[in-house]
Amino acid sequence: MKTKSVLSDSVDVDAYIAASPVPAQPILRQLRDAIKAAAPKGEERISYGMPSYDYHGRLVYFAAFKTHVGLYAVGQQHDSYAKELSGYLTGKSTARFPIGQPLPIASIRRVVQARVKENEAKVSRTRRELG
Repeated sequence: MKTKSVLSDSVDVDAYIAASPVPAQPILRQLRDAIKAAAPKGEERISYGMPSYDYHGRLVYFAAFKTHVGLYAVGQQHDSYAKELSGYLTGKSTARFPIGQPLPIASIRRVVQARVKENEAKVSRTRRELG
């Protein structure tokens, strides 16, 4: 059974967090800060009704739900962080962090940094091939 994100009509990340359930808000702010620290050049936006971060392509998304916050790391580097987030993974690129439990901030930063490196490598390959 698919669960539906709490929000889908927010226009920016601040509005998304403010409209989220109060217990999820501190977790969302921490998650946002961790992502921005790991990808300072990343562009923040709302995509598919969720906060999204792009840098040379899509990096990660996150979303608030009633009982958890989801982090969606799009990309091929799943094996580089699967073991580190094994207690939270529910799919190949989906991590669920229960509301009320501390976030694994260092692990989240490493996931985002791996995504940044993956996207940078993709851009470098494309430039060499076109070059």
